[in-house]
Amino acid sequence: PQERVCVCVCIAAYVNQPMVDVSILQRSLAILESMVLNSHSLYQRVAQETTVAQLITHLQVSNQEIQTYAIALINALFLKTPEDRRQHIIRGNRPVKAEMAHQLYVLQVLTFNLLEERMMTKMDPNDQTQRDIIFELRRIVFDGDSDPSGTEKRKAIYTKDYKMLGFTNPVNPAMDFTQTPPGMLALDNMLYLAKVHQDTYIRIVLENSSREDKHECPFGRSAIELTRVLCDILQVGELPNEGCNDFHPMFFTHERAWEEFFCVCIQLLNKTWKEMRATAEDFNKVMTVVREQITRALAMKPPSLEQLRVKLRSLSYAEVLRLRQSERMSQDDFQSPPIIELRERIQPEILELIKQQRLSRLCEGSCFRKLANRRRQEKFWFCRLSLNHKVLHYGDLDESTQGEVPFELLTDTIPVSDIKAVLTGKDCPHMKEKSALKQNKEVLELAFSILYDPDEALNFVATNKYEYCIWTDGLSALLGKELGSDLTRSDLDTLMSMEMKLRLLDLENITIPEAPPPVPKEPSTYNFTYNYG
Repeated sequence: PQERVCVCVCIAAYVNQPMVDVSILQRSLAILESMVLNSHSLYQRVAQETTVAQLITHLQVSNQEIQTYAIALINALFLKTPEDRRQHIIRGNRPVKAEMAHQLYVLQVLTFNLLEERMMTKMDPNDQTQRDIIFELRRIVFDGDSDPSGTEKRKAIYTKDYKMLGFTNPVNPAMDFTQTPPGMLALDNMLYLAKVHQDTYIRIVLENSSREDKHECPFGRSAIELTRVLCDILQVGELPNEGCNDFHPMFFTHERAWEEFFCVCIQLLNKTWKEMRATAEDFNKVMTVVREQITRALAMKPPSLEQLRVKLRSLSYAEVLRLRQSERMSQDDFQSPPIIELRERIQPEILELIKQQRLSRLCEGSCFRKLANRRRQEKFWFCRLSLNHKVLHYGDLDESTQGEVPFELLTDTIPVSDIKAVLTGKDCPHMKEKSALKQNKEVLELAFSILYDPDEALNFVATNKYEYCIWTDGLSALLGKELGSDLTRSDLDTLMSMEMKLRLLDLENITIPEAPPPVPKEPSTYNFTYNYG
């Protein structure tokens, strides 16, 4: 045993020397890896003689064989090191060979597996230290608020603040962290964001807590679910797969790569939530889209976290929908001539169905807000299409309404035959006025106008994107034009997919021929026919 220790010390000396022959260094690294993996006593000796920090210097060289053996030794030391002592940093973003890529993948997996303990640790609602972390999350955002004196009053204020922070259990937010995964790891991520990226954290919370249109994104619930999704995507807690080399270079470019990854993704989630105009009922749908955005971005292997941001910015909700449709259409089953012909036959029927739905909604009517000075009281007006689709009826309202307004109360009319054109966005007359220059981008995206004889306009600002699409589609249908809104494309895609699946249901697992079967020849006689007379 003593001789083996001496050999170990001598070989480690070669690895620690700044200038040594490449072939000797390569063999030394390989021998030390074998010692670490096969002998606990030799592992302890190697760990004493060679540190990970010293091995990292070998990753700076241009020789990939040396880099590969150095990473293999780091992984071996990592595997044998007790969990409470595992600390390492590795950087690099160059294209690598298969063996080195595998070693980097193993190192990445082992690094993320350090998160497993926190991921599987439930929060103890009675642990004051843990509760103080939640209180710190509240303090960072609402520190400027005066602290109430009474216990009951303070409890009510805190409950309100925790609700604004987006916790599912605002009375006792500690209960939100009792599910594993993600357990306490979610709280760690939230605290890192609040401490290191404080401006971003405060902006996300206040931006959503101040909204009153049911479109607020609950930060607490989102951060917890996002942590679970990231753990699932990166397979935290799973053992490395033999032969796999799927590593991500960006995770080797930052000492707190996991936390920074979370910070990038929580901003993506907030952005996607707004793009989808989501409400609390859409939470799972949003998380599905966010998972897809992250997965697609990771598949591009961004070399840095900043490059990840760039790729995620390009993967907007609209782009995800476009990619889904493109991929669905590129499937072999949907490219065969019979399927294409079937789609072409079905599409006019689906478009007519969408058109009738839009006109039906116009007959029900909608309430619109008048653009006015913020100091003045908001005014509303209502517009609906006559049941015979020939006249638009509109008139002012005393207050906003969600139901139908009788035609008798709508004193102004515009014959559909007088409508010359429908304008949208910045082309609208009311968006060109000076007062409209102060309107935000959201108002601009919801504006549309009807030009009618004699050269007058009826100006609209829809309450949301859905109403905007309904009305612009309906007006296009009245004028005999194509329906070109995002909602129409989405509805067409959904209905076409459903109709195709229904029609092909009986043909599942049956190969559809490229061409129809040949028509058989006429029989020589028709004596086989039966005369019903």
